[in-house]
Amino acid sequence: MKDRKAALRFGSRSAVRLADLAELVRAPAALSVPGDVIAGAVAAGHPLGARTLGIIGSSICLYWSGMALNDYADATVDAVERPRRPIPSGRVPRRTALAVAGGLTAAGLGLAAVAGGRRSLVGALPLAGLVWSYDLRLKAGPAGAAAMAGARALDVLTGALAPGKGPRGNVSVGEALLRGAVPAALVGAHTYTLTALSRHEISGAPARLPTATLAVSTTTALATALPAVRAAATRTGRLPATSRTWPAVLRTGVVAAGALAYLGTYGTAQARAVREPSGENVRRAVGAGILGLMPLQAALTARGGAPAVAAALGVAHPLARRLARRISPT
Repeated sequence: MKDRKAALRFGSRSAVRLADLAELVRAPAALSVPGDVIAGAVAAGHPLGARTLGIIGSSICLYWSGMALNDYADATVDAVERPRRPIPSGRVPRRTALAVAGGLTAAGLGLAAVAGGRRSLVGALPLAGLVWSYDLRLKAGPAGAAAMAGARALDVLTGALAPGKGPRGNVSVGEALLRGAVPAALVGAHTYTLTALSRHEISGAPARLPTATLAVSTTTALATALPAVRAAATRTGRLPATSRTWPAVLRTGVVAAGALAYLGTYGTAQARAVREPSGENVRRAVGAGILGLMPLQAALTARGGAPAVAAALGVAHPLARRLARRISPT
């Protein structure tokens, strides 16, 4: 006990290392954020330009702020269940985590305002509010999983709200939200399963939970891929095999590959948890689900009509998994 207090005192007086801050905000997990914005922007027909990059930067800041705030709120629990985390180990003072969360939230809102003005703040402000509400109030209650799913869905909608004139001209706020609703709902469904599992990372889960989340994940993958496959089959069946049909075939292939990769990572990890729902297997499923979102985002991006960008998201997935071996995303 004395050693723990001494470590906390020492941690409060010494400079915080950048590596400890990276662990606090679970830095590699932020690689799962750009795909939200990109999938929303592509669905709404927006070009992927400098303003979209600004919205991506805003979303990453808000994501990291939520991670820091999570550890601030869970400091007492982590001291027992995860004593090696930055706050209970004394490497990052608790008040520093709160300051980091506040600073990153301000930075995220500022970037959203600069990149897209009032239009982007329509998505960023409620997203920031939901992040803080989840970490400080809603997380442990029955609305926790729904709140986190809503936050991730809002992240997709911030991409749909990104300003810019697409091939079909300017898109109103209402139309942008409508176009982004389907990818937002699918990302939200994935996030709901992930949050439900994350509550059982330490003690393990009843077998029915990973069974239910695996069913939802499978439905999410099918709902992502089947419309594109059906549309491509109809189009190629009506048209002769010319160069005009190949873009549709390519896009469908990327959609299907993304959906399969999603099930191959997150689905496989959940299947292990179904067989043995121990804390370790549930924790692995959560880690796989955080980064397994990237292939799902790639599939949604390809379905929206940007297979090249989707392929880039798919390439980033193995990189994120390697980084996660150094800094845990959970």
